[in-house]
Amino acid sequence: MKIEDTDFIEAGTGEKVILIHSSVAGAKQWRRLMETLANDFHVIAINLFGYGDTPAWEVDGTQRLTDQARLIEPFVPGGADKISIVGHSFGGSVAMMAAAMFKKRVRRLVLIEPNPFYLLEKSGRSEAYGEAIILRDAIKSNGKSGTWEAAAELFANYWTGPGSWDAMTDDRKAKFARALIPNFHEWDAVMNEIVSFSEWQRDLPSDTTVVSARDTVRSIREIIELMEKQVPEWHYKQIDHGGHMAAMTRPDIINPIVQSALT
Repeated sequence: MKIEDTDFIEAGTGEKVILIHSSVAGAKQWRRLMETLANDFHVIAINLFGYGDTPAWEVDGTQRLTDQARLIEPFVPGGADKISIVGHSFGGSVAMMAAAMFKKRVRRLVLIEPNPFYLLEKSGRSEAYGEAIILRDAIKSNGKSGTWEAAAELFANYWTGPGSWDAMTDDRKAKFARALIPNFHEWDAVMNEIVSFSEWQRDLPSDTTVVSARDTVRSIREIIELMEKQVPEWHYKQIDHGGHMAAMTRPDIINPIVQSALT
């Protein structure tokens, strides 16, 4: 992957911080965080496959987290310089893999509501994993039939609460449905991974911070519970309200936590 193939926005100077967005978002979700960090860091927010001007995923075969993680490779410095990585939701799962792949170059990792659903199955959390299965199957079936608005309704109501879809304008619904298309392949990456907790513990930086909301969805809440149990040496920060999308809807709360974790 050449640097010109990965679309990104950047700000500031100093040690690099790579920001990896959630599904249905894009690099622009980080604008306010970039403003916060730009005085101290060279902040680079990348667009994953199918977002911004980064090419869509058109490879034959199943997408893996390693495929997405390689998008940051052009921004990883040589020599002794190090980076930090911040990821939200699907971007959190990609950030975990990127930090493992480039571990000698990663100083700090911040995961905001990461969604490595496969860990639920590996840990016997069948009901929480079932929630993810239902949503994945809905995205896959509607994606294959081209009924993206039906998929988007389920997606929005799961992640941002019942009634979220109906509260959108028609124009917003259409944009949301179009933005959901890359998610068709992203499910393969977060459902089919095989890395264990012990491997994550070994390969991710000890200075890893996991940020979550008390009122998030069950699947994410149980992933965080498992992380706290399996890797207690990481730093865990929880806010009371904000839900899964707090990184975007409550930057006033989340951004100071991220800034503190990086300094």
